[in-house]
Amino acid sequence: MTTRLAVLYGGQSGEHEVSCRSAASILAHLDRERYQATEVLIDRDGLWHVGGRPTPLPAALRVLRAQDVVFPALHGPYGEDGTVSSLLEWLGVPYVGNGVFASAAGMDKGVTKRLLAAEGLRVSPGVTVRPGEALSPEDQRRLELPVFVKPARAGSSLGVVRVDDWAGVPAAMEQARQVDPKVLVEQGARGREIDVAVLQYPDGRVQAGPPLEIRVTGAGFFDYDAKYDGGAIFQIPAPLDAATTEVLQDRAIRAFQALDCRGLLRVDFFLPTEGSPEPIVNEVNTFPGFTAASQFPQIWQQAGIGFATLIDILIDGALADQDHGHHSGLPRPARAVDHLV
Repeated sequence: MTTRLAVLYGGQSGEHEVSCRSAASILAHLDRERYQATEVLIDRDGLWHVGGRPTPLPAALRVLRAQDVVFPALHGPYGEDGTVSSLLEWLGVPYVGNGVFASAAGMDKGVTKRLLAAEGLRVSPGVTVRPGEALSPEDQRRLELPVFVKPARAGSSLGVVRVDDWAGVPAAMEQARQVDPKVLVEQGARGREIDVAVLQYPDGRVQAGPPLEIRVTGAGFFDYDAKYDGGAIFQIPAPLDAATTEVLQDRAIRAFQALDCRGLLRVDFFLPTEGSPEPIVNEVNTFPGFTAASQFPQIWQQAGIGFATLIDILIDGALADQDHGHHSGLPRPARAVDHLV
């Protein structure tokens, strides 16, 4: 018996193209004997397309509601931030990945830092600067240069600027606010960049994969261009001793639990080369890139879980979640889409 699966991708965020690449990889690795796949694209203007054809929103939602499961391959705002999770909850259709709370909390870097710090995880000092506000002298005294100025709610390092002189902060904030009016100014952490992937199996087990070390080729940091234009080298597993690997994996699973995640999470760390050895959580990604070149699939490939098997685990997890009550823990609504006109 085939499983009816919709792959939902595109979106109106700055990560539209990355989402399309992730969806293409997912579709290319699907077992076509097991899944009857339907492509659902949200274009840059917010218009919906089903199977390559422009489709009115009510009809597109009926298509989603008719699926056994939806795989939202969306990155960034209007997708990864809980908006689509909320829509799918309302439709009552099972879906791969994180629920509304984890998606929304994980998308906001300032909120993420506060939740992780409350869990006892180490994070870099930082301050959230809201629209109309500026970085205060008190904040400058509390933070050490360099600082990174980041849009609070964006992914793929879009709009991130490194600042080595306080005089450069206003221009950096202006650049970050082109992506999101809410900005995080964060003290730069020194250390090795290590990513850890977390995967939840259909039976509820949560596992952290082998740590990945990022080595940026050139003088810059791991920004958008380095991620997608070959400006970085991934080493899996990272050359670490067993004790350090265990600590990183433990902290990644604790982050997964602190954010009430489901299915998957990628946790990005700085591993200090001096001072306290406790890893610093830099960011989390509630739906990491799913291209063949992305960290998350590469980590699990190294662990012996191929791309197609990884997809199966996530989809089976979403279907198992349906059997045990969906992401919000409430009964699924009865065919909410039938009331659409």
